[in-house]
Amino acid sequence: MALSGISRVRRQLPTSPWLFAAPGLLVTGAFVLYPFVSTLVNSFTDRRTLIPGRFVGLANFRELLHDDMFWTGLRNSTLYVLGVVPLLVVLPLLLALLVQKNIPGITFFRSAFYTPVVASIVVVGLIWVWLLDDRGLVNAMLETVGVGRVGFLSDQWLLLMSAMAVTVWKGLGYYMIIYLAALGNVPRELHEAAAVDGAGAVRRFRSVTVPAVRSTMVLVGALSSVAAFKVFSEVYLLAGPSGGPAGEDTTLVMLVQRTGTGLTGRVGYASALSVVVFAVTVALMLLVLRADRKEDS
Repeated sequence: MALSGISRVRRQLPTSPWLFAAPGLLVTGAFVLYPFVSTLVNSFTDRRTLIPGRFVGLANFRELLHDDMFWTGLRNSTLYVLGVVPLLVVLPLLLALLVQKNIPGITFFRSAFYTPVVASIVVVGLIWVWLLDDRGLVNAMLETVGVGRVGFLSDQWLLLMSAMAVTVWKGLGYYMIIYLAALGNVPRELHEAAAVDGAGAVRRFRSVTVPAVRSTMVLVGALSSVAAFKVFSEVYLLAGPSGGPAGEDTTLVMLVQRTGTGLTGRVGYASALSVVVFAVTVALMLLVLRADRKEDS
């Protein structure tokens, strides 16, 4: 009886891992794989919200090339990456170096820097709108010192830069935590040896800290690049559904939302836009990884 029980357990063991993984696989299939395949299929159709689509081949992608709003969204999303990513790679590292030291009260500052990360993006957006509005606190202070009002939310480029500032402010604490974990693995002996050789704080930062956390910087660059290219909430909350003056601050994800929603939404065309966003984000990841490999070689 004992031997038969053991053999029965052995026959059941190969399926046991799949039973444990089944809930995760079902969730991934329902909310990741199925939407991805559905979007890919819809991008080759003229489907609308309430109308089943028919196959149109590459018509949606050809239309993209002649759509001025697509190029506007691509320009803004690209500028967002160029403006946000360098700051989110460097500033959180400097912030992590400041709060790394175990001194009295440092826990308060760590918590304060991380607070924007856990704050609701809607609340954060509304706060920044109140600050940067024509009658907001920032313009009131500028008027007090004689500068005059600045159209942070009415000028095309100032609005985009204001949204970038919100993204950087909200992301600093998140990437600071990642850098803190990496800095904790840097041997203290390296800094002590560099100090003995006469290296100052800046020299130690360049020669010891940066090489030690370079892989983490690559990770932060990849994560922030993807997040910046897919930006939606910050620009939407500051610019509104129209995407700023004449829609000039519309990003690609905003264009997807605007095109594919509503009773007359062009689901097929929005799916084609989504495929382009996916392709560009994958390309960004590959570029960052390729640059890292070249640096290693």
